[in-house]
Amino acid sequence: MKKIILTLAAVVLSAGLMSAQDMAQATETAKNANEALVAKDYAKALEGFKEALTLAQACGEEGEELVGTCKSVIPSIVLSIAKNEIKEAKYDEGIAKLEEAIKAAEEFENDDVIGEAATLIPQVKKQKATALFNDKDYAAAAEAFKEIVAADPEDGASALRLAMALTNTGDKEGSIAAFKQAAEHGQAANANKQLANIYLKDAQALLKEKKFKEAIAACEESNGFVESANAYKLAASAASQLKDNAKAIGFYEKYLAIDPSAKDANGIITTLAVLYQQSGNKAKAIEYYTKVQNDPQYGATAKQQLEALKK
Repeated sequence: MKKIILTLAAVVLSAGLMSAQDMAQATETAKNANEALVAKDYAKALEGFKEALTLAQACGEEGEELVGTCKSVIPSIVLSIAKNEIKEAKYDEGIAKLEEAIKAAEEFENDDVIGEAATLIPQVKKQKATALFNDKDYAAAAEAFKEIVAADPEDGASALRLAMALTNTGDKEGSIAAFKQAAEHGQAANANKQLANIYLKDAQALLKEKKFKEAIAACEESNGFVESANAYKLAASAASQLKDNAKAIGFYEKYLAIDPSAKDANGIITTLAVLYQQSGNKAKAIEYYTKVQNDPQYGATAKQQLEALKK
């Protein structure tokens, strides 16, 4: 019996010695990891603190304090690695590390790291999308902005960038939808201007194709977003081709109302006089011919018509 007791005592003493050695190793490993952290060698520091954590956990109660230290610092180191990746424009790697930091912080109950990393992820995604757009990789930029807008439909600025990227890829319908979304969320001025331009270009193409009714409709769509003299002038030209004098007159008058000092103002005034004359509105024809009777280019015709109308 005495021999068995002596043997157990030896085992206990041996175990105590091994525990002390393990704790010393854990402490030394953590010390080296901390030196790497001070030197901003984050990869080495992370590896060291993870190893120290494993060693300290094996030491039971004696290692609890070191375990707590390792758990508190590991998520912050992963976050620092993520920030370095982002600084080097390695956005995908940075986002992956931010997600890793969140996972580690959740495991070790570090709310500060969770909050900071969660805030950074959408910001980094925007940085990535903007970089792609600036590099004129519009297809990739569109995909990146789609992800951002899907996560936050009220992000009008990102919806606007998405629309611009889609415009550059030739996705007209997609860009229109994105511009409208942007307009609904704080980007109305920029988005509506772009939408007006899209429909104005459509009108120009339709007019060349002699699709006059469709051209007028496109001009009206354009003016629904931002009124422009050009849209009214195109619509008036299309209406004239359709022999719809009433619409042509209305469009030309709106054109002059928006841009009364247009270079071709006197030509448009003369056209209005002719249209009113053709429509049987003698008073309005006289009014418009009178406005240009002293014009070097249109004056002679205007005076001639005024004499005829006043008889």
